[in-house]
Amino acid sequence: MTPFDIGLLALGGMGVLVLSGLYVPIALILCSFLGVWAIKGSPILASKLLGLAANDAIASYFFGVVPLFVLMGFLVSEAGLGRDAFDVANSLFRKIKGGLGVGTVGANAIFAAITGISIASAAVFTKIAVPQMIRHGYNPRFAVGVVAGSSVLGMMIPPSLLLILYGILTEQSIGDLFIAGIGPGLLLALFFAGGIIAMAIFTPGFVGTPDDGDTPGLSRREVLGKGLPIATLIVLVLGGIYAGIFTPVEAGAMGAIGALILGLMKRTLTLRSLWKVLVETGLVTASICFLIIAAQMYSRMLAFSGVPAGFGSYVATAEIGFWALILLYVAVMIAMGMILDSSSIMLILVPLMLPVVGPMGVDLIWFGIVTVLAVEIGLLTPPFGISVYVIKSTLDDPTISLGDIFKGAAPFAGLMVVVLALVLAFPWIATGLLPH
Repeated sequence: MTPFDIGLLALGGMGVLVLSGLYVPIALILCSFLGVWAIKGSPILASKLLGLAANDAIASYFFGVVPLFVLMGFLVSEAGLGRDAFDVANSLFRKIKGGLGVGTVGANAIFAAITGISIASAAVFTKIAVPQMIRHGYNPRFAVGVVAGSSVLGMMIPPSLLLILYGILTEQSIGDLFIAGIGPGLLLALFFAGGIIAMAIFTPGFVGTPDDGDTPGLSRREVLGKGLPIATLIVLVLGGIYAGIFTPVEAGAMGAIGALILGLMKRTLTLRSLWKVLVETGLVTASICFLIIAAQMYSRMLAFSGVPAGFGSYVATAEIGFWALILLYVAVMIAMGMILDSSSIMLILVPLMLPVVGPMGVDLIWFGIVTVLAVEIGLLTPPFGISVYVIKSTLDDPTISLGDIFKGAAPFAGLMVVVLALVLAFPWIATGLLPH
């Protein structure tokens, strides 16, 4: 049996294990070990090679960006800045049709610029926005759909945990990926806001009968009091990266310090809540470490087997064409989003595709934005839409079912497909802000 055949068997075995319910990193590590053992003929050599892969995966200085941005995200969430963002956005948009829904999208966009975690956005705004929207006459199904849809902005608008993961997997500049995420992220927020206004006008039965005009606004002083700390943190983190003052790692550290100071000044952070933040940061960081180690092992096994090179040769000789390949890749990404979480999909597909698209001269920054957009659509699609499950577990309303949340999120998944098509057709949406 050739190494190529062994690699294909390892890929097939991993697919079977994942679909059987085995945790994805464990399936990756197990199949990688067995694959290298079969190719090299020695379990000791396989364990040493994979041990080196594990060390290489997280020994880099740039890996420090993960725990720091996760810590900043949890500190921001615990400090109550999500509610402040919602209050400011709601005050700005309350007078337009569907204003509370548009305000929720705006608040999510602001919150995304200081957290980068979709799950955190989904949990925070389920508690803040859904009760408010229902109280003001919105259909409960639409209210949870707005939160589910707009929560995905957390993984596109920088700083984004998925963009960081992609940068580590592909050895691309995380700063460049953050800059590239701005255009598509803002475009997505605009499409969501426009979609909400259109639905409020043309499908009032789906939206409900909102009384946005009766929502009290904030005074200019209150808007400044709630908005200025958030704006300061965004400028500190993203402005520091774009101006070249901080590396992404240093920006994560400064953001975490800034979020801690804001939480202490607002008196919303206690010793108990700070301990909770540290424990959650440790758990998420350990989970991401495990994912990255598994991905590195998987990449080594694929390299030994020659599967990516063989796949690339097949694509070249079969004359599939660049766009056919990209569209097939996007379709597989979206389909896998129905059964796997975002990180796992990236860990499985990106190492497989990288050696194929690299020789084609594909801009890997643009490819990363396309990858994250396609993966994020899976957060809203049944049966495994993780944002939907987070919302359901956070809701205190048993009358709203999982099916209701999926139906409410469906229009937003459709809008994401439109934005993805635009980024594919016009790459400058992602790369236009990058220095040339």
